[in-house]
Amino acid sequence: MERREKYKRIIMFCTSFLIMAIQTGVYAYVWFEHYADAGVIGKEFWYRGNYVVIGQYALMLFLFYKLYGGFKVGYLRVFDVLFSQILSVLCVNLITYLQLALIGHWKFGTHAAPILEMTVFNLLFVCIWVVFMRWIYAKIYPPRRMLLIYGEYSPVDLIQKISSREDKYYICETIHIKEEESALKAKIDEYRNIILGDIPSHERNVLLKYCFEKDIRCYSIPKLSDIMLQSADNIHLFDTTLLLFRNRGLSAEQRFAKRLFDVAVSLIGTVAASPVMLVIAVLIKVYDGGPVFYRQERLTEGGRVFYVLKFRSMRVDSEKAGARLAAKHDSRVTPVGKVLRNIHFDELPQLFNILKGDMSLVGPRPERPEIAEEYKRDIPEFDYRLKMKAGLTGYAQVYGKYNTTPYDKLKLDLTYIENYSFFLDMKLLFLTFKILFQKENTEGVEQWQKTAATKENKKGRK
Repeated sequence: MERREKYKRIIMFCTSFLIMAIQTGVYAYVWFEHYADAGVIGKEFWYRGNYVVIGQYALMLFLFYKLYGGFKVGYLRVFDVLFSQILSVLCVNLITYLQLALIGHWKFGTHAAPILEMTVFNLLFVCIWVVFMRWIYAKIYPPRRMLLIYGEYSPVDLIQKISSREDKYYICETIHIKEEESALKAKIDEYRNIILGDIPSHERNVLLKYCFEKDIRCYSIPKLSDIMLQSADNIHLFDTTLLLFRNRGLSAEQRFAKRLFDVAVSLIGTVAASPVMLVIAVLIKVYDGGPVFYRQERLTEGGRVFYVLKFRSMRVDSEKAGARLAAKHDSRVTPVGKVLRNIHFDELPQLFNILKGDMSLVGPRPERPEIAEEYKRDIPEFDYRLKMKAGLTGYAQVYGKYNTTPYDKLKLDLTYIENYSFFLDMKLLFLTFKILFQKENTEGVEQWQKTAATKENKKGRK
């Protein structure tokens, strides 16, 4: 297994290159057979220009596969990889056709048959490729046998999450950190893969160093301080290495660029989505005659309270018993609201909040003040999320779920804040388009998650 592990990247690179080469080759055939003729495209390309067009297609295909995870055959579930591949192919082929239509001055739909035929072939091919490669991957790389070392807090939730990927991980044993150090190390020696749960920093450091010495693969749940370390700058002014934590948030130029981008995109989005929003407003009004919009207090940068604007997805009297998160299969959600929540269209009016300056396109999810106070009783650091303006989408919204626990949301939001860049914003916006079609990201909280603030104490988290 260890010897095969060394060649995993080479195997995946070769198979990824193969699918890219075949799909690019198909496009090259379609280009030369149907579009390269000057009578169709409007002008004849010089021979090198043909290869530039083909190379551009390959580049777009690579970027979309990379962005949506189309190459991660062993990392993601089969359906996730397949969905990523299909979405990438559809996006690239649509962009390619629009590009050709602009060059050839066609009306939309003209000369589309070759691209449609190519798309059908591509989709059939990627389905076969993903299923076949996942089968090959499972044969070469069976699930990793793992030892879980846990601390004061129950490892049940972590075990449930990891067990959902039985194709990739298999937790064989668990052991408590309070065992003798010699017993822990002896047990570690029996495995090549270790998971360190939420254990104290000192004990974790000892075990990390031991795994490093023994070349044992080690997975660890990060603490908040670990996430802060990711963004630190190395200072080499002296013969002692220093880590610099700026802790200043966004610079003036970053704030200006982010705000300019927010205004431009939200303006375009408001105009483009206005017909859809009008239809949604009519459906909500027709269903029960109640108000179309729902205004609710939320927190943004610095703890400032503002009123978020959303399409109403629940009954008018949904909070007569007090504020609480929507539960899975919540009876308060209307039929129209259920559809809106599944595709996130209930949040479209937040474009107006962005124009006003209360929110950004990308940032931590705006939380309700009373719910945030509840979380802060168990997670005093929960306000760290307020170092940036609340966002329509964000790191936690993309990589987490609606029912992700508050402490995990805090970690995800802090990862975004500490690693902010314009390119990260662009990536998250593209990934948001992908999760619109993934139901698990819109599910409500389970009954056991109603008091979702995890019970880690301050010492255990830091």
